[in-house]
Amino acid sequence: MIELHVDRTWDDREAPPEEHVTVRITVMEDALRVDVSATFHGDPAPPGDGSTWGLWEHEVVELFLLGEDERYTEIELGPHGHYLVLRLHGERQVTERELPIDYTARIEGGRWTGSAVVPRSLLPEAPWRGNAYAIHGVGEARRYLVHHPLGTDKPDFHAIGAFPRLTDG
Repeated sequence: MIELHVDRTWDDREAPPEEHVTVRITVMEDALRVDVSATFHGDPAPPGDGSTWGLWEHEVVELFLLGEDERYTEIELGPHGHYLVLRLHGERQVTERELPIDYTARIEGGRWTGSAVVPRSLLPEAPWRGNAYAIHGVGEARRYLVHHPLGTDKPDFHAIGAFPRLTDG
């Protein structure tokens, strides 16, 4: 199991404890399970349900997994049951979009949890480098949190050259 703590702002400042997010990654034989535990900030839900293009404009937790040859998968999970999975080859070069996964989310009190099962066929070959993010807030109150600082002059989650190696433990 790999556990990522999203507890820094994109520009490497400590985020308040009430904004911290945990992303747990469990590698299974034919899939990857991604579990999210986060504060629910009450942002408006996107329209529709299931796979949702533009989910990054809403309250969301994102996981990027990078393999060799700049191939990576972006997994976005929202508190209202929306998700988005993209495969890319090179920064921001989407090769497949809105891929299907099994995803459930639940809001309880001031927190939400989500659990996704992503088929291995949608992932790059391991070993992986990657990062996890949490985005919430509307307008000027928008917040961008990271597991690993970006080293960029603005929030840029596709800065794949800065992704750390992901390891168990």
